[in-house]
Amino acid sequence: MSQSDKETKVEKRPKVESYDIAKSDETLHLAVDLAKFIKENRLYQNIQGKEYVNVEGWQYAGYRLGILPVVEHVVNISTDEEIKYQAKVNLLDLRSQQVVGAGFAICSNKEQGKKYYQEFAIASMAQTRAIGKAYRNILAWIIRAAGYEPTPVEEMDYAGNEPAKKVAVPTEKKATMKAAPAAAAAEATVAETEPAAGVRYASAKQKEEIIRLLNNPVITRQEKTKMLLNINRFDEERAAQAIEKLKKVIEDREDGQSAAA
Repeated sequence: MSQSDKETKVEKRPKVESYDIAKSDETLHLAVDLAKFIKENRLYQNIQGKEYVNVEGWQYAGYRLGILPVVEHVVNISTDEEIKYQAKVNLLDLRSQQVVGAGFAICSNKEQGKKYYQEFAIASMAQTRAIGKAYRNILAWIIRAAGYEPTPVEEMDYAGNEPAKKVAVPTEKKATMKAAPAAAAAEATVAETEPAAGVRYASAKQKEEIIRLLNNPVITRQEKTKMLLNINRFDEERAAQAIEKLKKVIEDREDGQSAAA
């Protein structure tokens, strides 16, 4: 290979971009790349019409800035009645070797959808949330500039975690017939146990279809939130069942509205 060929080959090597968090005009260019990366890799969830980035998306932004998460501690604060862990994560700037941010988070099996989580899963989620929280504290504006909500998806697990309220027995027969399918659909599709090893998780196409159906006006906000918070735990079979049940609920409710009109 001649010297000119070598020089041409070197010139064709892609440049590795590096951004400085202290320079806002520079990091705005990162927001453009970040928006593309998150979308192409589906590192977000649509919750009630808004798009929230998974912790992996926040980590990507941090890595591009040379800021990495370091777990300082994971503390077991469980009681006899509850499995509960607290985690703290620091953010280390590789250029300066200084801590530039931190985040605390807690996870408990008392939260909605986590009743049967094993202890290691609770501890792991506490760490994951702490990582997202730490990055949010310093990079929220970049995520916002990329067109997403400045709150990690993992923090949205807290939504809808109010204790279940006892539902009064309906006095009208029509109300009973309309409400029953919704409850059945929501409960039947929420996985209370972790999928077995080697399971095939729901495809991106199945998730998109579930989200499309959940955006139907006849689906209540509570039903939508509950299913979205568990959508990443569906395997292909449960996702298919959820799609069919949602279609049935929508059809029944739309028919009921037409009859009422």
